[in-house]
Amino acid sequence: MRRQFSLLLCAVQFLTRLPVPASPGFQADWINRSARYFPLAGQLTGLLSAAVLLFAAQFWSTWIAAALGLLTATLITGALHEDGLADTADGFCGGHDPAHRLAIMKDSRIGAYGVLALGFCTVLKLASLAALSPFLAACSLIAAHGVARAATVIVMHRLPYAGDPASAKISIANLPPTRTEMWIALLLACWPLFLLHYIDIMLSLALCAILTLALARAANRLIGGQRGDVLGAVEQLCEAGFLLGCAAKFGAIH
Repeated sequence: MRRQFSLLLCAVQFLTRLPVPASPGFQADWINRSARYFPLAGQLTGLLSAAVLLFAAQFWSTWIAAALGLLTATLITGALHEDGLADTADGFCGGHDPAHRLAIMKDSRIGAYGVLALGFCTVLKLASLAALSPFLAACSLIAAHGVARAATVIVMHRLPYAGDPASAKISIANLPPTRTEMWIALLLACWPLFLLHYIDIMLSLALCAILTLALARAANRLIGGQRGDVLGAVEQLCEAGFLLGCAAKFGAIH
């Protein structure tokens, strides 16, 4: 139990900027082993963001409340996943071969493709949340963050690391999550789904699956696998896809 708690803290420390107690005896493979708890770290981010959204909805419109909720999530994660989406868009759309795409993705500067990807993804998430009641928006936000992190674990398990593992900012290339750890992540991502209508859940999960599969196939074809930036892009697209699914029915009524 002590080791599992340490792995949970490792997941929170890796995916957020929230202060966590130091873990004595840290080992290099803990990040991969902690992947089973990525959905819990995501749900924590979603829970804090949802709390801000619900509080803000008492004073402002749903659009402003949704914007503040998204801003909270970005501050908690330090824009970790947004940075990955921008780098992936720049690399995949601007490179002419795998080596060139990887070089672009390592560049800290953002290009036109990255700006467009971030802009469209943020607008889709904002509009989806604003189409829901504050309570449903809050529940959707918690669920979306958990499911999106579980999607990254699937990609980590299924695809090899692209490029030179020694060039990674954080050593996550070796010993990817096992099948058991992947299933644990999927199960942990499920509990917030019970807060939503089953039709919304089915549509949201379908959109997440389509987007994850499409991006994973593109990453495998264009750069030969996954890396941190691709995982960030998976998280952002799944988050947007999940919220779009939740907003589909209620958005039409609204």
